[in-house]
Amino acid sequence: TASQRICRRSGIPPPQPPAKRLCCRPGYNPACRQGQRAGGVLCGGAGSAPGGSGNGKTHNPESLLDIAARRVAEKWPFQRPVQRRIVYWSFPRSEKEICMYSSFNAGGEESGTSGDNNDETQLPFLRGVTLLEGGWVDNVLQVGFHLSGTVTDPATPSSPELVCSVSVSFDRCKITAVTCTCGNKDIFYCAHVVALSLYRVRKPEQVKLHLPISETLFQMSRDQLQKFVQYLISVHHTEVLPTAQKLADEILSQNSEINQVHGAPDPTAGASVDDENCWHLDEEQVQEQVKLFLSQGGYHGSGKQLNLLFSKVREMLKMRDSNGARMLTLITEQFMADPRLALWRQQGTTMTDKYRQLWDELGALWMCIVLNPHCKPEQKSSWLRQLRRWNSVDVCPWEDGNHGNELPNLTHSLPQGAHGNQEMRPHRTVFTRAIEACDLHWQDRHLQHIIASDLYANYCYHDNQEGSLFDSRGWPLWHEHVPTACARVDALRSHGYPREALRLAIAVVNTLRRQQQRQLEHFRRHKKELLHKGHTSITNMEGWVGHPLDPIGTLFSTLTESGRVGEEGSNTSDLQRMPVQRLLGDGESYVALAVETALIGLGQQRVMPDGLYAQEKVCRNEEQLLAKLQEVELDDSLVKIFRKQAVFLLEAGPYSGLGEIVHRESVPMHTFARYLFTSLLPHDAELAYKIALRAMRLPVLESTASSGDLSRPHHIVSVVPNRYPRWFTLSHIESQQCELASTMLTAAKGDSRRLETVLESIQKNIHSSSHIFKLAQDAFKIATLMDSLPDITLLKVSLELGLQVMRITLSTLNWRRREMVRWLVTCATEVGVYALDSIMQSWFTLFTPTEATSIVATTVMSNSTIVRLHLDCHQQENLASSARTLALQCAMKDPQNCALSALTLCEKDHIAFETAYQIVLDAAATGMSYTQLFTIARYMEHRGYPMRAYKLATLAMAHLNLSYNQDTHPAINDVLWACALSHSLGKNELAAVIPLVVKSVKCATVLSDILRRCTLTTPGMVSALHSRRNSGKLMSLDKAPLRQLLDATIGAYINTTHSREFIEFLGKARETFMMAHDGHIQFTQFIDNLKQIYKGKKKLMMLVRERFG
Repeated sequence: TASQRICRRSGIPPPQPPAKRLCCRPGYNPACRQGQRAGGVLCGGAGSAPGGSGNGKTHNPESLLDIAARRVAEKWPFQRPVQRRIVYWSFPRSEKEICMYSSFNAGGEESGTSGDNNDETQLPFLRGVTLLEGGWVDNVLQVGFHLSGTVTDPATPSSPELVCSVSVSFDRCKITAVTCTCGNKDIFYCAHVVALSLYRVRKPEQVKLHLPISETLFQMSRDQLQKFVQYLISVHHTEVLPTAQKLADEILSQNSEINQVHGAPDPTAGASVDDENCWHLDEEQVQEQVKLFLSQGGYHGSGKQLNLLFSKVREMLKMRDSNGARMLTLITEQFMADPRLALWRQQGTTMTDKYRQLWDELGALWMCIVLNPHCKPEQKSSWLRQLRRWNSVDVCPWEDGNHGNELPNLTHSLPQGAHGNQEMRPHRTVFTRAIEACDLHWQDRHLQHIIASDLYANYCYHDNQEGSLFDSRGWPLWHEHVPTACARVDALRSHGYPREALRLAIAVVNTLRRQQQRQLEHFRRHKKELLHKGHTSITNMEGWVGHPLDPIGTLFSTLTESGRVGEEGSNTSDLQRMPVQRLLGDGESYVALAVETALIGLGQQRVMPDGLYAQEKVCRNEEQLLAKLQEVELDDSLVKIFRKQAVFLLEAGPYSGLGEIVHRESVPMHTFARYLFTSLLPHDAELAYKIALRAMRLPVLESTASSGDLSRPHHIVSVVPNRYPRWFTLSHIESQQCELASTMLTAAKGDSRRLETVLESIQKNIHSSSHIFKLAQDAFKIATLMDSLPDITLLKVSLELGLQVMRITLSTLNWRRREMVRWLVTCATEVGVYALDSIMQSWFTLFTPTEATSIVATTVMSNSTIVRLHLDCHQQENLASSARTLALQCAMKDPQNCALSALTLCEKDHIAFETAYQIVLDAAATGMSYTQLFTIARYMEHRGYPMRAYKLATLAMAHLNLSYNQDTHPAINDVLWACALSHSLGKNELAAVIPLVVKSVKCATVLSDILRRCTLTTPGMVSALHSRRNSGKLMSLDKAPLRQLLDATIGAYINTTHSREFIEFLGKARETFMMAHDGHIQFTQFIDNLKQIYKGKKKLMMLVRERFG
């Protein structure tokens, strides 16, 4: 941790719980103190001679006076015979606590509470060490229990030199108050306080020591006292004169309050025996800082800073410092006062995930505090009152988000009946477990024996009962609700009892192992009966992974930390003196126990909790445990444990998440199984595949899955039905299922039998098309790696998965569908020509007609495919024949979208092309739009079939209808093209199409455009190339068919004018009228009519008269 790094840099041992001090403790000569700081070796041991010379000379023992004074100073504030030595020994002698109160313990990254600078040299403790070692501490004076001095901050380029006056009050080896003129506003001591304190710790003989000032005054005569007071006032008259005069007046007044009290206060005399004795903690700053961090709402690293405060609380608890609970109380009060709680509750919104985790840590810390094995009853009662008060507040966060009342009370062994009806029970909050834990105690004799001794055992005990106190080896067991037992372990660790925590953790793990064996035996006895029923029960409604108390994580951390201490041979922990082998069986290690515990917890069959946060917590906790497991290097002994647990998971029925039948509400095992698979694969491939294949299932998505037997426990039945929509993490679960399958596919490359088995499992268990498609792509990439020949078996697996995706998504909307179809054709191409032929033969089960023609058949017929497959002429023709057949089938099924593609694909086969054309004609009357028909008609003209194009254009015109105001309609170009085509074919064709135009088009400007084009050139230019029917004369407007078009155009202008009151529009109309021989007469009458109709519009009529008379 960072505190350990700080201590190493400052030359002190890292923080550890206070231990009993030896009577023959080293004195405070410089050599001895330096030896302690550097290596932590006590005087009297090896290399402890004065001066650190290691020459074997004995050290003079301390005087009885010093020993007595030191011991008294630790317990009592005043004993006259040894007062001077008490004053000497009452100052803290360890730098660890000073370090703890002047720096964060961030586990790597530290900063001041209010700054963003992560430079460790800027931490108050290290800055204080620098100031001390630089000689910037001066005028150090100790008067009784009060230390003062000046500390100078040297000048820097950005700031001048600053001299700070520092004072420190202390009592019974604790600093109880600090002041400094630097104006520091922070939770922790400033660098100047640190420098002065360390000066007193490291150089006690250089500090001028005086008894409390009251003792000095007591020795003075009246004249001396008067002189003392007058000099004091003279030196500080501007500051103290008003106060001095006020006190003098009160003393001279017989009835003043000051005269009613015997004696006078002395700030240097220390505390009384009844006064609270704890390190100085600036409560106001703690509250202000927490309030500030909460107000930032997660910005500026506030969440990190709050976590640092929580770490500081844990550090204090580990040092058995009463300020840990005090500081947590202050933090909790600010959390409860956060105005966002009421806002979120009012709006029905949930708090952010990071903020929610802070509340979880808050609840866990209170659990540790109330489970302190050595706390006093009155302390626990006080904490219980606080917790109940917070718990009763309406906005107090619930334990599982918005579903806080749906889990049973399993925190400890209180009778279930005591809590009444589950529906009537109030919501469980983040403090509920701590409140329940206040009913727990440590007085159980068996528990006391477990945590007190490594030698507690009963080798004659017969382990044949459910609640046996010892296992078959005679080692102690601890039967308690597992999360509660682990909470005890965490409490012991948190309060600085690592050996006791380790003993209890081992007892809990042994109990879990024994319970696991009993469960396996029970299931084997009833296996046939359970399998015949075809359903199972949830044996753990409150799973250990994702549990608010994190029981498995606690056991794992406790055991692995002990293992690291044993391996490193550290001499900084009490664990070094533990007879570690006594707690372990043959060949066992703490790390092995930790791994086995994690495997037991991760493999437990447990119900998926309600609520988004609780479900995310399950996933997050599982990933955290697996990350810890992955840090452990597997050796032969651990592989043996993996094999043992894997077999149990497969054979333990309802007790395992990998049993033969699991409840549909059971938490899936995909992530855990993937870790087991990769770990076991190099050592036992058969077992690895059994685990992974068993874990592939996802019963909650199986419509035929049995609802299972929820009779145990009975009160959960109402929670479970119809809960599938509330699996908020289902997408994450499915992605993990996909990752497991992908891992198996990768491992099975080259093994056709295993690949076939994995494929069957995927097809049976994965229901998401996107995930199956991903697997298909993964398999394709693995099979076609550049550094090796394609794996044809894996390619076939990829193709099969792709075909399954096609079937699943054929009748559903999927935005990636086009990509999927293109990819499938690519995959089939890699497999071979027979795969392409196969997908075309069965296209109707895989593709829509549009996909089959526009993507599949078109790609198959492309030159790149032919080149890629190295096809000969015969193979090319067979493939082309299949593509044409597909195209015609698609055109029959969906002519609107496939007819053009079918014609294109059939161009090289006359019979197929004619068939496709006939399909278009048959569908034109009813099933095709004018746009589709115009498109095909243009295609026919482009291919050299003008008469077929004309036929299709006339069919399209029959479906068209352009109103008077649609002069920008996209079909106008098609109409103009159709008329131009008809005009080019001849007078007869034009005569046939003009009635269709007149019937379909009501827009005057479009009709006039067509009319002008028809009068510019001679009709039949195309026919003239093949016959002599063309006379070479322009068509007359007085005769059919243009007369009909002219009349229709004029009529359109007349009918449209009422809505087109524009001079330009009338100008175009006049041009059209003038085409008729009596057009000027008609136009004059038209204008006169307009003047009568719109005579009220004077301004408009004035413009009409100006232009047209």
